[in-house]
Amino acid sequence: MDKKEKLLVIIGPTAVGKTKLSIELAKKFNGEVISGDSMQIYRGMDIGTAKITPAEMEGVPHHLLDIRNPEEPFSVAEFQELVRKKITEITSRGNLPMIVGGTGLYIQSVIYDYRFSDAASDEHFRKRLEKKAQEEGNSEIHKMLSQVDPQGAEKIHPNNVRRVIRALEIYHCTGKTASQVQESQMPEHLYEEALIGLTMEREKLYNRINDRVNQMMEQGLLEEVKSLYQSGLKSCQSIQAIGYKELYDYFDEKNTLEDAVEQLKQNSRRYAKRQLTWFRNKMNVEWFDMTDVTNEAILHKKIEEISNYIEGKLEIKSNN
Repeated sequence: MDKKEKLLVIIGPTAVGKTKLSIELAKKFNGEVISGDSMQIYRGMDIGTAKITPAEMEGVPHHLLDIRNPEEPFSVAEFQELVRKKITEITSRGNLPMIVGGTGLYIQSVIYDYRFSDAASDEHFRKRLEKKAQEEGNSEIHKMLSQVDPQGAEKIHPNNVRRVIRALEIYHCTGKTASQVQESQMPEHLYEEALIGLTMEREKLYNRINDRVNQMMEQGLLEEVKSLYQSGLKSCQSIQAIGYKELYDYFDEKNTLEDAVEQLKQNSRRYAKRQLTWFRNKMNVEWFDMTDVTNEAILHKKIEEISNYIEGKLEIKSNN
């Protein structure tokens, strides 16, 4: 059996401090970072997705940023394929692949051998649904999904027609929801991975999220979203991202700017809570608490603690 490739994964809720920590660890372990965020793939969506800047990268190579235009859809299966190729490329250079991000399903799809194409398919059924969506509207097939898989329907926007139809097709062929099919598989670990999770006392995390939203507004988030809005971009996957849909409501005159920003903060806090729940329930994570990291000296100690864990888990040495 071939030796498994080594992989470092750093996960955690939004605003917990993944970016800065990942750069320090990349420098210590000759790492290259692969974005594990489903929205940072989009060009022109920089401030709202908290995309790392070239200056913040400090020379560390980053992958899967700015690879799609905002009007293009992007699936978990595409992410899975692209990231697995990147892991092999980075390993072949003698460097350590590092997935950093907060989109749990995307990261899970890479490290476990879930075969999205294995579920039975029915082309005739799929074509029938595509026709129904065109003739009666996207909301009609989304209602169909709500009836058989309400939890799955909540996670998929009605305008993401391809995913809605795929979920219905899986149910049609197997009698099980997509998540039930996934859970019934016995996933194999494809990599020799160290799975690091960053967490933080909730009140402090929520304050950091609120501060981050204020900072995004100061950095020009309103102008970024306005540019997308004025380009005519509507009803597509990317605009459902937190930070964009709330400000779209403002431009659509459904909300005041003040209320839109407050909604953005609230949605970000709720998302952080959902992220933590997902990671704790779905993945075997080694957690590190960042609550008390208030200065560079404490951060350095935390990096040492995490580095020691990585060295033991992956049997590798750091540069210092």
